[in-house]
Amino acid sequence: MSSPESLTITLIAAGRLSAAHAAHAIAALTAANAKPGAWTWLDEADALDIPTTNITAQNAREILEAALPDLDIIVQPSALPRRKSLLIADMDSTMIQCECIDELADYAGLKPQVAAITEAAMRGELDFAKALTARVALLKGLPTSVLDQCRQERVRLTPGAKTLVQTMAANGAHTLLVSGGFTAFTAPIAAEIGFHAQQANILLTENDRLTGKVAHPITDAQTKRTALLTANHPTNATLAVGDGANDIPMLEAASLGIAFHAKPKAATAANAHIRHGDLTALLWAQGYKKTEWK
Repeated sequence: MSSPESLTITLIAAGRLSAAHAAHAIAALTAANAKPGAWTWLDEADALDIPTTNITAQNAREILEAALPDLDIIVQPSALPRRKSLLIADMDSTMIQCECIDELADYAGLKPQVAAITEAAMRGELDFAKALTARVALLKGLPTSVLDQCRQERVRLTPGAKTLVQTMAANGAHTLLVSGGFTAFTAPIAAEIGFHAQQANILLTENDRLTGKVAHPITDAQTKRTALLTANHPTNATLAVGDGANDIPMLEAASLGIAFHAKPKAATAANAHIRHGDLTALLWAQGYKKTEWK
């Protein structure tokens, strides 16, 4: 069991946060024998910080998520660098608002079948590599032109994606998009958002059609973790964000792992879970005020 430590607790509710929320949080923490200090605004009505001691991060998170279910709660050790020098992010249902493979399958008339496999894989109920291989096989014969068509017609950035990545990059952080999806999507999306680099699976093609196979080695959960650990940045200054079971190893390896509108296993494994807000919540988590956002 972890020991009590000095914590920074951030409450986030863009446009609707009040002093009453802070008072409620302080009361809940005090009832658990924690010692919260004086709270301060990061941005009025949007985000505030409460320094706290005499409680573990996990216990503080559990208490506050139960007490304030309409807020996003970030609890992190005060001793760690708050502004991270590395961001590693998932793409599907994190930086963008869809699962690309499900949308591709729709062009083949197979979206329900593929989406069911995707959902089970993201919940951690299926082996990721096997599930990916099975889904890609169903795409065999699709013209490669569908890749660009799908991206243009179906893919929309998650609100806050550009602001998060570009603000961190402007402050010296390295940003990396690592996906169990496909380079046909990660390459243009990483460029549009402003990531420094990207990594994903390669769909194999022949005669301008998908072969139903993916190149090996497959970019999977361990690939994401390895990308974080080998990025040559201090491990105590790393931020990871994702939503599915294949993001868990990188969320656990980061000094601040944040689940984003995530499946239950990922939400539990992460240090925090953004349940309501958009990706700008990750900037408040790092202490950035709106005046510093890009």
